Amino acid sequence: MKKIKHLNIKTMKKIKHLNIKTMKKIKHLIIAMLAVAVSVGFTACGDDDEAMIKDNMALYQETVNAEVKANKKGDKALLIVAFGSTWQKAFDTFDKTVTAYKQAFPGYDVYISFSSAICRNRAATGEHKYENTEIRNYYAPENYLRAFGKSRYKEIVVQSLQVIPGEEYTRVVNDIKDFCNDKYREMEPGYLASVDLYLGAPLMATVDDVKDVAKAIDDNLGAVAATDIVALMGHGNPDIYDTYSANIRYTQLEEELQKLNGNYFVGTVDMKDNFVDDVHARMVARGITGGKVHCYPLMSIAGDHAHNDMVEDWGSYFTGKGYGNDYTLEGLLDYPNIRRIWMSHTQAAIDGEPLEYNKAGDE
Repeated sequence: MKKIKHLNIKTMKKIKHLNIKTMKKIKHLIIAMLAVAVSVGFTACGDDDEAMIKDNMALYQETVNAEVKANKKGDKALLIVAFGSTWQKAFDTFDKTVTAYKQAFPGYDVYISFSSAICRNRAATGEHKYENTEIRNYYAPENYLRAFGKSRYKEIVVQSLQVIPGEEYTRVVNDIKDFCNDKYREMEPGYLASVDLYLGAPLMATVDDVKDVAKAIDDNLGAVAATDIVALMGHGNPDIYDTYSANIRYTQLEEELQKLNGNYFVGTVDMKDNFVDDVHARMVARGITGGKVHCYPLMSIAGDHAHNDMVEDWGSYFTGKGYGNDYTLEGLLDYPNIRRIWMSHTQAAIDGEPLEYNKAGDE
């Protein structure tokens, strides 16, 4: 079955992404509605579906408003935005990250949000509760920003926990723009024009970031790469979602890492021509036809992709090719030196000029 699973893997990936834009729109709409319903304990049904959904959304927002009001200590809010996860390992990593941010930015009230509706929904219903995973409520960036406005924070900093400036980072930017446009017409007159907004860039926003990340990875994994192959699995975006041509960062990272040690390789689960079989082809081209492949997630946390795609799919692929295989379930945020790169982006945003999305059209 494993051989069949990995037969002509490029063809299967193409099928997976056929008409992906349409499928994603439908999925996000359905999941977002479900997440709202589950989070507040209601289900829309009957002839009053639209009214019920609006009521559920209002109750959901009230829940976030209450959380922010209860935790507001000052006039500065710092919102960390992750894609999300449903695994306890990831929750623990997010907890460590929030603690680190509170220590590094003591003048800010720190919150964390999930941009993925499906992750919010599944975390709230306990997808892995039978594996002793906690049931957690994480809320959307949009809802936190609205709550910050309700509590009249004077400064709002949003930090993206994305690895590249791709599709998910674009969602973060759009949430900020919706907030600045007062999408729900609920802000007090003059508030938006008065608040200072800042946005921290993803981990590998620039080529210099790539070099910093390569050095940090080598500091952590250099001893492993000295004897084994280190295969890093990122996410990547399909071509139609490759915002800012961000996929190039994975190629650049492999190039920088291989300047340090030729045993480093970087692949993805969603970037064309950079799947596990492409990684293997590059290994063979460099004469690496045996030995042990040690897999690591090149993602902020060790979540669903790490537990499934990396451990099962990548692992079985490499063992099927005759390599030894091992893996580590540690996300990038689990390494303090890599986490500090994200935090340096936060500080750089604060030290720079505020965003201007909110400075026009507010009356």
